[in-house]
Amino acid sequence: MPVATNYAKPLDFDPEPGLADNGDLERDLAALLEVVGGAAKDAGTALIVFIDELQYVAEDELAALITALHRTAQQRLPIMLVGAGLPQLRGRMGRAKSYAERLFDFPEIGALPDPEARVAIAKPVQAQGVAINEDALLHIVRDTHGYPYFLQEWGKHTWDTASASPITLEDVQTASQSAVAALDESFFRVRFDRLTPVERKYLRAMAELGAGPHRSGDIARILKREVTSLGPTRSQLISKGMVWSPSHGDTAFTVPLFDEFMRRIMPGYEWRA
Repeated sequence: MPVATNYAKPLDFDPEPGLADNGDLERDLAALLEVVGGAAKDAGTALIVFIDELQYVAEDELAALITALHRTAQQRLPIMLVGAGLPQLRGRMGRAKSYAERLFDFPEIGALPDPEARVAIAKPVQAQGVAINEDALLHIVRDTHGYPYFLQEWGKHTWDTASASPITLEDVQTASQSAVAALDESFFRVRFDRLTPVERKYLRAMAELGAGPHRSGDIARILKREVTSLGPTRSQLISKGMVWSPSHGDTAFTVPLFDEFMRRIMPGYEWRA
């Protein structure tokens, strides 16, 4: 019996001596993008580079990327970067290159406002010919805090739970339990497992204070430590993308509901020891 196969063929070229090969990342990347941008311009097209989790790029690499994009912008070459990252990305790019804030736009994409969060749940449901009661819809929006990924999770679990139209508040309440359990086992647990014991205690102290943001002094008071002694731990948590600083001296979780997870996974007060 014949079997049809479709193997992807690699696209490769022999390197051009003298182009982007001097070992200096900043100069090499700039030279590479100039050539690619020139080719795109001659072809009447554009190059768009998409990078997710941009906050994890090392500072020297980030600086090289910014420099290269600055060079292509000066030459009006059709190259654009679309990057996504956590709230500390703006500050990291500014530290990498001081002119970064003038070179890029930094639109913030956070939780959806209530009207948009309601549409995100109700519209797909209605497209399937199913109704959802108003109190059920409000419960989902409240539980998810409008966080887009959580809306997806609650929507999935609610759809799987409901057996008839309209979807009721009782359906959502049942689905909320499975949605939280799923997040605990995946979304939250992956982040928790990356933490050191000291970092876990810091986040548990934050959770003790609520959703946040919280003043550094209040966190230190819970841990019975000096604020200055906790500075390295806070910096490590920011680097790992667990927390960010919305204003000087404040610390907030980067995702909602993490305070509730920390209280579930580290219950009681043994963590204070």
